[in-house]
Amino acid sequence: MAQGYLQFAVFFGALVIAMPLLGGYMARLFTGQRVFLSPLLGPVERSTYRLLRTDPGAGQDWKAYARSVLVFSFVGWLALYLILRTQTIQPFNPEGFHSGAWDVSFNTVSSFVTNTNWQFYGGETTMSYFSQMTGLAVQNFLSAAVGIAIAIALIRAIAKRRGGGGVGADAADRSIGNFWQDLTRALLYVLLPISIVAALVLVSQGTLQTLAGSVGFHGISRASGELALGPVASQEAIKELGTNGGGFFNVNSAMPFENPTTLSNFIELWLILLIPVSLTWTYGRMVRSRRQGYAIFSAMAVLFVIGVVVVYVAELHVTPAQHLAGVTSHHIAGSTGGNMEGKEQRFGIADSALWTAVTTVTSCGAVNAALQSLTAIGGLVPFANLSLSETIFGGVGTGMYSMLLYVLLAVFLGGLMVGRTPEYLGKKIEAREIKLVTLGTLFTPLVALVGAALATASAYGKASIYAEGPQGYSETMYAYMSQANNNGSAFAGYTGYVQPNPGNLGAHGVTFADLAGGVVMVLARFAPILFVLAVAGVLVKKKASPAGLGTMRTDTPTFVVLLLGVVVIVGALTFLPALLLGPVVQGLTTRLF
Repeated sequence: MAQGYLQFAVFFGALVIAMPLLGGYMARLFTGQRVFLSPLLGPVERSTYRLLRTDPGAGQDWKAYARSVLVFSFVGWLALYLILRTQTIQPFNPEGFHSGAWDVSFNTVSSFVTNTNWQFYGGETTMSYFSQMTGLAVQNFLSAAVGIAIAIALIRAIAKRRGGGGVGADAADRSIGNFWQDLTRALLYVLLPISIVAALVLVSQGTLQTLAGSVGFHGISRASGELALGPVASQEAIKELGTNGGGFFNVNSAMPFENPTTLSNFIELWLILLIPVSLTWTYGRMVRSRRQGYAIFSAMAVLFVIGVVVVYVAELHVTPAQHLAGVTSHHIAGSTGGNMEGKEQRFGIADSALWTAVTTVTSCGAVNAALQSLTAIGGLVPFANLSLSETIFGGVGTGMYSMLLYVLLAVFLGGLMVGRTPEYLGKKIEAREIKLVTLGTLFTPLVALVGAALATASAYGKASIYAEGPQGYSETMYAYMSQANNNGSAFAGYTGYVQPNPGNLGAHGVTFADLAGGVVMVLARFAPILFVLAVAGVLVKKKASPAGLGTMRTDTPTFVVLLLGVVVIVGALTFLPALLLGPVVQGLTTRLF
């Protein structure tokens, strides 16, 4: 047990060491300063602007910025759909895969464009190498870069000090940046360089990288079959760095070809949290108050550590079924006990618990162990993490702007409690922006709950549910919480991949799951983005006043506690009744662990 906590401490320490390095680098990058990669990538950046026919110096107000985001994402959606629907004529398709069903393609495209990477398919048995490389991997980069751009735009609006406000404000006062410049810089200077280095490191650990087709094998029991290969490492790096999560193989990061060693496991976990953690430092630098960044990081870190500890302690106990059967992993030589069902022996409980917590606080739904096999309380942790709507580090960019919405809400509530006008970094928080903040924080839970309600209450939706009782409800609820939070992980059982069969209600039910999930992912990704940009549009025009004696400080432990309370209460009020019907009921009707 102590060894597990030591692993957690080393991992968290590695993140803290990297935070000021990458965070400071991104702060310089997005404030227009020269960085060490500028001599190498500057000409590429300028050529990109010429190709896009855009002037990076021309600022955009929030409406123009939002239009650029939507147009760019829609074009990416169409391009990916075309790629997935034309697999039979593509190069790099040694297995001769045909295109999947149209509804699965719709769900997959919506999934990757929204940084969700929910998968109703098995990659090694469905996708050509061309689709994996030019379709899915490209969207891993683009969707991550969009998230970073939105976060930077909001930070820029909060940090801006020269607002003139009102109708007479000029274009410079209304500008929150240029989307095409932010997107290009996120891609060229952040995501691409780190991904190249990470891919080479993963290859050194044994992660697969080849364009060769599958090979035959003979097992020790004389069984034979085909072993799928492919360009895995290059996709694995951006899958983790961009908090995407979609695996090249069906079993994701539990597959040795994706995640072969404990060191590769550590590196991939580190990559997942690298940018979300570093953005808190970037925020502190850009608003010229590092203590503000520390406060946000502290709130995120507290919730993250609690989740890691709870799932770890829960998995050190056996499941009720194992207990009743009298079977525990103590019977295995060298085992320290605990629930090893659904876990890789080479990772054990500690690494599996850490992976579960990391990939559910972020929008990375990758798995190295089966969530379905967690104990009832251990399985409650992914639910709880998703219920907090990407505020605990979250996805690249999305975690930062989601938490900033909660910061503004906490400032407003705190101001009301002490009877003073709410201000954040000198800018008054008033009714208009609070309405937008409220919509931005509640929209994702609303979409998740509506999707789950339709799936469980309709005949078409029930066709995708495998288990019965609390477990079946948990599978369904988790599926829509995961898709709404652009996470992509799943409790096994809820399905959306059956070939259409006219007259079969089950086939239509699967189509329902594909379409409903795709719509949920798109709405829950882009509606909050619009609310965030609208908040940025309001804040960028506000004049910043110097702090006075009556100003509530937002960089103290007291404010961190207030912020934690707001995040937890909002999450509890929206999802607690739903969680009570699933994992909590399942846990209370058996042994606690």
